[in-house]
Amino acid sequence: MRLGEAWGREAKAGWVIGLTGDLGAGKTQLVKGIARGLGIASRIQSPTFTLVHENREGRLPLYHIDLYRLDTPEQIVAAGLEDYFYQTDGVTVVEWVERFPVKPRRQVRIDGDGESQRRIVYEDSGA
Repeated sequence: MRLGEAWGREAKAGWVIGLTGDLGAGKTQLVKGIARGLGIASRIQSPTFTLVHENREGRLPLYHIDLYRLDTPEQIVAAGLEDYFYQTDGVTVVEWVERFPVKPRRQVRIDGDGESQRRIVYEDSGA
């Protein structure tokens, strides 16, 4: 969670952070850290069934998206989520980002099963 907090403190408006990893790898835990770094005290839960949670109480809005239940880019567009990938006022964090053809500013891969150590690899696009 400390890594996420550091990212939340450095985040800029318009950032998209894409998360990939197996179920239980820790994607939502990382989002909790990002939220804390943005100054958000509210409880952060995975939006698996609602698809998106918006939180505006921090220094920047946080848009937390979970694409697990959507299989194609067409379904994501039909669900009205496409605009979040191109927003300019907050930070969008997308779980299962590989399901939509977007180049996040930070692409994150989390490996592990949640019961042992995790390995987090990330790459910044510089955008």
